[in-house]
Amino acid sequence: MTEQPLIIAQNLQQRFGKELALTDISFQIQRGEFVSIVGPSGCGKSTILRMIAGLLAVSQGELTIGGERPREIDRTRDRIALVFQEPNLLPWRTAKKNVGLPLELRKVIAHDLNSRVHSSMQRVGLTPDDAYKLPRMLSGGMKMRVSLARALVTQPTIMLMDEPFSALDDVLRNQLNEDLLGLWAENHWTTLFVTHNMIEAVFLSQRVIVMSARPGRIVETIAVPFDYPRGFELQSSPEFTQIVAQVAKALRSTAACRK
Repeated sequence: MTEQPLIIAQNLQQRFGKELALTDISFQIQRGEFVSIVGPSGCGKSTILRMIAGLLAVSQGELTIGGERPREIDRTRDRIALVFQEPNLLPWRTAKKNVGLPLELRKVIAHDLNSRVHSSMQRVGLTPDDAYKLPRMLSGGMKMRVSLARALVTQPTIMLMDEPFSALDDVLRNQLNEDLLGLWAENHWTTLFVTHNMIEAVFLSQRVIVMSARPGRIVETIAVPFDYPRGFELQSSPEFTQIVAQVAKALRSTAACRK
């Protein structure tokens, strides 16, 4: 028996006042799948994540997670973490205190909180010394690791990532991509990853959803056929270059449609 998709979007439409931001958005995401979304700036990629996270009501259409609407789901079963482009750390709290904040808000007992914070920080490559540093003492990459640890500590089943590595240099970005794939393989999250970087999208994902300019529509969904684990040598292969070129062609077609 085939398992039902975890996330189903059917004919979604999103308006902000009179402006149509998204229209005719339909897709299905299987449990444990890694899917990236690419498209021009302002096409509604982040809006899709916010609708799935339950932060934004759907204007029209149907969006379900495990058969339930995002604002009605059982959070003990399908916990959703949203990692933003900016780390959004509280400047007066140490790295450890920032990671533990979601658990403090849920009133998790101190012993469990400390254990989960320590585990999450360790898994993203943060050291015990890093735990007591304030955000101003951390590099951009370290801040993003703290942000990722803060998401991990909630033990999510769905990970929504909104251009989390876009502000980082290529070397650090590549390292965090590799670390992310390791964490995904370990935790089996259902992951939606928004990016403008086509190479990043293809390297990380099983599928890439390509969107048009606003009002955002899905113009193509491209399967990525490479097995995991993936190393960076994959990016120099002709097969990888061919998939990236296919994504680029789909993006160019959306620009041509606007003329």
